[in-house]
Amino acid sequence: MKYTKMKRTILCTLMLCLCAPAWIQAQWGGPQSKVENKAIHSNVLNAERQYTIYLPKSYEVEKDRKYPVLYLLHGMSGVNTSWFENERAKDVMDVLVASGEACEMIIVSPNAGGEVSKDWNGYFDMPGWSYETFFFEEFLPHIESTYRVIGDKQHRAIAGLSMGGGGTTGYAQRHSDMFCAAYAMSALMTIPGIGAHPSQNPEDKLAILTRSVIEHSCVDYVAKATEEQKSQLRTVAWFVDCGDDDFLLDTNIDFTREMRKAGIPCEFRVRDGGHTSEYWHTALYYCLPFVTRNFK
Repeated sequence: MKYTKMKRTILCTLMLCLCAPAWIQAQWGGPQSKVENKAIHSNVLNAERQYTIYLPKSYEVEKDRKYPVLYLLHGMSGVNTSWFENERAKDVMDVLVASGEACEMIIVSPNAGGEVSKDWNGYFDMPGWSYETFFFEEFLPHIESTYRVIGDKQHRAIAGLSMGGGGTTGYAQRHSDMFCAAYAMSALMTIPGIGAHPSQNPEDKLAILTRSVIEHSCVDYVAKATEEQKSQLRTVAWFVDCGDDDFLLDTNIDFTREMRKAGIPCEFRVRDGGHTSEYWHTALYYCLPFVTRNFK
């Protein structure tokens, strides 16, 4: 009798041990978010362009579900993987989704940079590098037809740091019908005259980039905006985030001042920090809830 009871106890214990991994997986495992590196061939740029995409954990499970999308732009000399390797965007996103501070969304970071001395950098159209045309005519349609993106203004946002912060602002200004929210971090809103690169060498990619930033000055756009353009800018939720030790703080202040003059709502935060990866990592904790609040 004792032997039978002991045998039964051992069998129950073994069954619990065997079932435990499945129970743990059900409670703590299951589907996870993922980051993938992909490429698209661009006829506009006549080149392969890389991009990195974050897919939420429900993406592979809820096959009929569509998601809002955030286009996340890197800075000068950065590449498509920079946001996920340097600023740890996946980790921040997973934490904020788990806490309920951010909704599940698709995040896409295209490659518009590389080594400054030899690679093209920049989000605007310039001689030899029509990146803005590529972005809106090829890249964005590719993403939103390949992945389950809702694909309208109210579910599309843009954010970026430094050069990507200027690209974020410039894109949302000139394509205000495309984005519900724009979050600019330490943004290259323009380049003061003393900072202009003097070279006229058509092979000098940094000089070409510098001139393109000046020509697409985000500050001047607001200062010279027509009433119709101002009305369009008010359809975008704006957030400017810059460190108090950042060398671009003055241009971010100038932009915010012009937005105030034009009567265009714009949240502005100056936090402790400089032009650093750690600053942009912490900015994600503000950025992702901000775009979540503005997705309709």
